Amino acid sequence: MTPFSMYQRKLVSADDAVKAVKSGDWLDYGICVGHPVATDKALAARAKDLRDIKVRGAITMWMPEICSIPDSEKTFTWNSWHCTAIDRKIVEAGFGYYGPLRYSELPKMYREDIDRVDVAMFQVAPMDEHGFFNFGPQSSHLMAVCERAKVIIVEVNQNMPRCLGGFEEAIHISKVDFVVEGNNPPLAQLKPNSITDVDQKVAQLIVEEIPNGACLQLGIGGMPNAVGMLIAESDLKDLGVHTEMYVDAFVDLSERGKINGSRKNIDRFRQVFAFGAGTQKLYDFIHDNPAIMSCPSDYVNDVKRIALIDNFMSINNAMEVDLFGQISSESSGTKQISGTGGQLDFVMGAYQSKGGKSFICLSSTYGKPMEVKSRIVPTLKPGSIVTASRTCTQWVVTEHGKVNLKGMNTWQRAEALISIAHPDFRDELIKAAQDMKIWRRSNRV
Repeated sequence: MTPFSMYQRKLVSADDAVKAVKSGDWLDYGICVGHPVATDKALAARAKDLRDIKVRGAITMWMPEICSIPDSEKTFTWNSWHCTAIDRKIVEAGFGYYGPLRYSELPKMYREDIDRVDVAMFQVAPMDEHGFFNFGPQSSHLMAVCERAKVIIVEVNQNMPRCLGGFEEAIHISKVDFVVEGNNPPLAQLKPNSITDVDQKVAQLIVEEIPNGACLQLGIGGMPNAVGMLIAESDLKDLGVHTEMYVDAFVDLSERGKINGSRKNIDRFRQVFAFGAGTQKLYDFIHDNPAIMSCPSDYVNDVKRIALIDNFMSINNAMEVDLFGQISSESSGTKQISGTGGQLDFVMGAYQSKGGKSFICLSSTYGKPMEVKSRIVPTLKPGSIVTASRTCTQWVVTEHGKVNLKGMNTWQRAEALISIAHPDFRDELIKAAQDMKIWRRSNRV
């Protein structure tokens, strides 16, 4: 049977496809821009006929229909591997939960630790002449999901870019149970954060540390984006990319001729990533682009593989850093904000890289003008999650400076971190360090 004939035999409406979902099932929606649209809407329409449906997703870019209908919590439970503002709304509504993990482990978790995937449904690019549906910018863990799923529903979107590999970036029609031709909605846009003066100052301090031929990993947010913009304006050259999330900054750097991957120890000339989201220029750039390499997260985020790449530069945000060097990047107290993602993977991998550097960047303060608080704190807020332990922390950067904590003992760390805190908070931080016995009298001149 030809791929085309199989396609026609498996082509159904969204309403018919979601009849495969039964009460008590575990569903998987994939990740980011690959979350389903037509089948999600059809499933929401069946809510009254179902009960106890558990759905897994990640980096949610729009509110799923199953989470928008009245009394959705009576039927659906949302489980996110990494939270966005949308995921946080679902959590606050009382039927959403975060799944703690290192992103590099996600494919292995599906293959070895997760008990059930009853139905997997997600958007894909149109089938090619060989019968393959490309996952688009979401190789991530989807092949592992498909290997475990009892039923696989692909929702075809003509706007989904085809991301080359790599490996585990596509599924064959023979492995699919149902094909749904959606309404081809445009992919969700993730516009770059506006860049502040603080972002610019932090970026400048980081760019000074990046050599020619370095390999970049940029996290999401204003500061990593500012680093990308400053690199685009710099004299740096022969840069490489090996990053979990592909963002617009890499497109800009590519178009400026800064990226060619010629000095990478592995995957030379290729920009490697696990998932991506951005503006339309990103989706256009990665479509059928041989310079882009779409791979699962257990390849991209593997610490040992990252360490093989010389001069690896990992640049990520944080919410708070305490005087011991503990990094909190995903929660404020017990309130989940995002997730561990790949931060710990890249912090560890960059440090093990020859010439590598891991940068944790943050503004020194946050809050309204009359309620300003320090992001460098004596100890983390009760309940805050330690995303990167103090033993892993290398460079920490604020608009007031940068410090490398590797090789420092507790009093040296306290001194270094206080030196890059906002001046208005330094005295109280010194007092706290004294109380915690991590301050020497000779520190204060």
